[in-house]
Amino acid sequence: MLTGIVIDAVDVVGMERFWRGATQGRTDGLRLRCVPTGQPKGAYKNRLHLDLAGGPDWKAEVERLLALGASRVDIGQGEVPWDVLADPEGNEFCVLRPGHPGVLADSGLVAICLDVTEEEREAQSVFWQAQAGWQSVESHDWGVRLRRTPTSTVSLVMGPPAAEKAVRNRVRLEVSRTGGEPGEFVDAGGNEFQVSG
Repeated sequence: MLTGIVIDAVDVVGMERFWRGATQGRTDGLRLRCVPTGQPKGAYKNRLHLDLAGGPDWKAEVERLLALGASRVDIGQGEVPWDVLADPEGNEFCVLRPGHPGVLADSGLVAICLDVTEEEREAQSVFWQAQAGWQSVESHDWGVRLRRTPTSTVSLVMGPPAAEKAVRNRVRLEVSRTGGEPGEFVDAGGNEFQVSG
């Protein structure tokens, strides 16, 4: 079962404070957990990022996040109907505007986005439905959306474009398996994920 997101952090306390404030504790029961690392993030795009709902006053929400310590970043997104920011350690995330497809809440965490190539989309969808215990609720040219239930406010979205896998993922999914071996494993696309017992 998908239980949370793990983020490598140089400043664990500061990053946990940022993400608590950024999500306002609205994560649909998923835990955001930071773990220590001595390595700062390099100049590459993460393969997993979070989407937050901007709500009706999305401009004010972006300003609130910037005041918390986020920064604007350009990852080559061009003109898009959302805002791309980074947390204090450079991990990209998006703030979605009202009317964005698949958004079922006005605030907090609304999507976990995993880069998946067209070629691996079906295998990743099958893999993550089994690991997360979530079901596919949408499948289109842009990718696949999984949810715990049809009305769960957080979805797992998988699709292109896929960033090149250059280093170990700093942002990872966490699943729990009853009686399973805890540790770090890789999914069908080579992305690390955590398993807790």
